[in-house]
Amino acid sequence: MLYVVPTPVGNLEDITLRALKVLQSVDLILAEDTRTSSVLLKHYDIHTPLRSHHKFNEHQTAEAEAEAILAGKQVALISDAGTPGISDPGFMLVRACVEKGVEVQCLPGATAFVPALVDSGLPCDRFYFEGFLPQKKGRQTRLQFLAQQEHTIIIYESPFRLVKTLQQLALFLGEERRASVSREISKLHEDTQRGTLAQLVAHFTEIQPKGEIVIIVEGRS
Repeated sequence: MLYVVPTPVGNLEDITLRALKVLQSVDLILAEDTRTSSVLLKHYDIHTPLRSHHKFNEHQTAEAEAEAILAGKQVALISDAGTPGISDPGFMLVRACVEKGVEVQCLPGATAFVPALVDSGLPCDRFYFEGFLPQKKGRQTRLQFLAQQEHTIIIYESPFRLVKTLQQLALFLGEERRASVSREISKLHEDTQRGTLAQLVAHFTEIQPKGEIVIIVEGRS
């Protein structure tokens, strides 16, 4: 069995009782960064062995890990925060397991875009999840595509590229398009700023943002 286990995006208490039980009972935990995951496991006194499984090695290791699970190992896959596979490593291992007939269970749990979407005040009955935009090649094409979307749009971004991304969104989608920027979700300094794209550009040009960021943008009317 491969268990895909969501981990907290901020507050360590956001993990589920079922997730803790799985992490305690499996033979091995595959983690995006063992140093980050060790903090969570130590907090809950979990001593299951850890091994790295990240975007730089998953191409080479997914098949072997799937074979080991097929041979009888119980394995849990976690990322640094949130649900593996959602803008995090995980897809390749899940696909390899599915192709080999290995049972996969994905536990429900934390993912950053859901609280950001609901907190935005924008329609959340239908939405388009973009994740991280391409940094260079294909970026303009994606922005042109997003400009035509009628559903609420979800974008992940780093604090270092936030202002540039907001400026480009304002250029392609219109300065008056409503949006929100949520950062440090579920942490001590959690913050959501709402307004037009132009207003958000002005705000974050003046105030340097910190922490991982989710941008929610109104769909085309």
